[in-house]
Amino acid sequence: MKTEFAGIRRFLITPFMVLAALTCAGLLCGSWRAAKQATTTNDQLPFEGKLPSLNGATGWVNTGALTRECLRGKVVLVNFCTFSCINWLRQLPYVRAWAQKYKDQGLVVLGVQTPEFPFEENADNVRHAFAEMNIQYPVAIDNNHEIWRVFKNEYWPALYFVDAKGNIRHHHFGEGDYEQSEKVIQQLLAEAGNTGVSQDLVAEDAQGIELAADWSNLQSQENYVNAIRTQGFASRGGVRPLQPLSYTAPARLELNQWALAGEWTMGLQSTVLNKANGRMIYRFHARDLNLVMGALTPGTAIKFRVRIDGLPPVEAHGIDTDSDGFGTVKEQRLYQLIRQQGPVTDRLFEIEFLTAGVETFSFTFG
Repeated sequence: MKTEFAGIRRFLITPFMVLAALTCAGLLCGSWRAAKQATTTNDQLPFEGKLPSLNGATGWVNTGALTRECLRGKVVLVNFCTFSCINWLRQLPYVRAWAQKYKDQGLVVLGVQTPEFPFEENADNVRHAFAEMNIQYPVAIDNNHEIWRVFKNEYWPALYFVDAKGNIRHHHFGEGDYEQSEKVIQQLLAEAGNTGVSQDLVAEDAQGIELAADWSNLQSQENYVNAIRTQGFASRGGVRPLQPLSYTAPARLELNQWALAGEWTMGLQSTVLNKANGRMIYRFHARDLNLVMGALTPGTAIKFRVRIDGLPPVEAHGIDTDSDGFGTVKEQRLYQLIRQQGPVTDRLFEIEFLTAGVETFSFTFG
């Protein structure tokens, strides 16, 4: 079995699709890397349809409402995202750099924030997240998935390249192929009559959580921590949906198994800690371990401590933990808890929350 995973997440919208995903892990939320879809770039980019309507937006960031008509004459790069998605976060440095480099040559980068989790529907959360990420280009808030549907999109992240006449000429799903994508931008700008378009490519400046995954050592894939879509759950008694229970972790976990210990409720979209000192344990194989989570009650600060193989992470701590493993959960977002500096092997991760009220959504790796 391949150990490289696609830099891509697939949106599953029906119970049938959820069940199918549980049956076939490759479709759960990111297929194998080889399954990425992108058109072939050549001198004559194909016609893939017209830019659909943007009228389904429920709000806008960094701009007033935009329409197809007001974008005519511009080359438009449409980027479907959701702000806690690790795959999009790792693509973001390139999209942000393209927006800055080509804005005076006729390029409009248009983000489409289509939420996966309920907290991503909150416009204040969206604006705060994008401000923290230094996103200055316009973003449509797509809480009803209307723009997602008219594009017939299925993935985070997704890029659609639109020429100055409003025609979609190229697309790319998932991470990677940044050189090819930038060359498409350059070609469409030249077609639009822009002279002196730079043929140089942006220099990678990814840091922190935006750094590309260590694909050669990645043997753990995204895993939801809820009662419907989780995999590898090993606490005694198994998953008990919507029931406050005292969970016990087994003495040993196999690779990509995880467990709860303490008083938790596994819901349909998240798992919530009901009593202080609850733990989550995960055996993983990756350079990075991240957890999408937040305080259930806005404004609450929840202290936690992380261990790796039973010890403080020291140099393996993430940007949201210190060397002793301590950190604080506040806003709902993706937290980087582990970034290993040395050889990557199977490791046992543990996080203990010192107070109740944390809501957890998914583990991701890099």
